[in-house]
Amino acid sequence: MDRRKAEAAIEAILFAVGESVEAEKLAKAIEQDTETTKKIIGHMMDRYREEDRGIQIMELENAYQLCTKSELYEYLIRVAKQPRRIVLSDVVMETLSIIAYKQPITKMEIEKIRGVKCDHAVNKLVEYNLVKELGRLDAPGRPLLFGTTEEFLRHFGVNSLEDLPSINPVQIEDFKAEAEEEIQMKLDV
Repeated sequence: MDRRKAEAAIEAILFAVGESVEAEKLAKAIEQDTETTKKIIGHMMDRYREEDRGIQIMELENAYQLCTKSELYEYLIRVAKQPRRIVLSDVVMETLSIIAYKQPITKMEIEKIRGVKCDHAVNKLVEYNLVKELGRLDAPGRPLLFGTTEEFLRHFGVNSLEDLPSINPVQIEDFKAEAEEEIQMKLDV
């Protein structure tokens, strides 16, 4: 299969599926090896950028998805109903951050870090498809383990969890000190 036909096939697959497709599956579909397929997709991504197209291919943890460029969102809402925007409260965002950096993690571990119940926040994150159940911990009670989803990566514009910003160890110590002060203030009241 020549390069142009392979690109057309990849574009058709990504458009029709509407979700991310693993590089290996795309390679098998176009009868190429995975590395060649990734090079073809990389070329397509470059071309979409250079031609200032309305679509782009996003890489999401060794999978690819065809999607609209975010800067063109305003034009979409003129035609379609405005999609439901996810608004994350501070509590939900804090819980999501803990899950993203500590996954897989149980509710009890999240509550230990936050110092308060997290049922509502975790349920909201599951509802928004930013977090999912990953299985159960092999421990008494077999608590559920949670982790982030592909939608989390899309929503925050990162290709993989490795792309999340690293936290400065000094900041971590500052956060711990602030949390301990807050706990002490509550105990003093």
